[in-house]
Amino acid sequence: MTRRFELGPIIVAAGSLLLLVSLFLDWYGAGVSAWDAFEVVDLLLAALAITAIVAALGALAPDAGFLDRRWLPWLVAVVAVLVAASIINPPPAVAGANADIGAWIAFGAAMAMVVGAVLSIGRVSFSVALEDREPRQRVAAVDERQATTETAAVMSSRRGRRSSSSTPPTEPTRGAEPSKRTDEE
Repeated sequence: MTRRFELGPIIVAAGSLLLLVSLFLDWYGAGVSAWDAFEVVDLLLAALAITAIVAALGALAPDAGFLDRRWLPWLVAVVAVLVAASIINPPPAVAGANADIGAWIAFGAAMAMVVGAVLSIGRVSFSVALEDREPRQRVAAVDERQATTETAAVMSSRRGRRSSSSTPPTEPTRGAEPSKRTDEE
């Protein structure tokens, strides 16, 4: 059984979750989160992130009847514009402050969402094949074959036995004829 997963909506959902987490981090200096700095933008970002998650789930499971996948690029574009505008022009409550870690994580999440939206338009997907393993079947021809060496020579059933003499074979001397070994079978 092969199951196909679209990569774009998965990246959009991950980016949306990261955007939600970034709203609780410091956006402008120590202790100023998005909830403290913004009046309406924080609520818009949270609502858009949740809507993007629902749209991504709708793209992954079209039979579930969630939000149509055609809304996904538009939602992501609005998120990217809001986050970029918040970094470029901080709200009046924190005028003159520089963007902190939460704002940059939100920017990274927005860019990941843009990449995911582009991949979802192209319907880029990966597939996972899940197959049952067939049980190993014994074949009589394989079970009855003799043991072989690395050179594929068939070895006798009496491994390591030599001729009846207990002395090891000697090297032939020069000029003498080499001795012949015989194995008993």
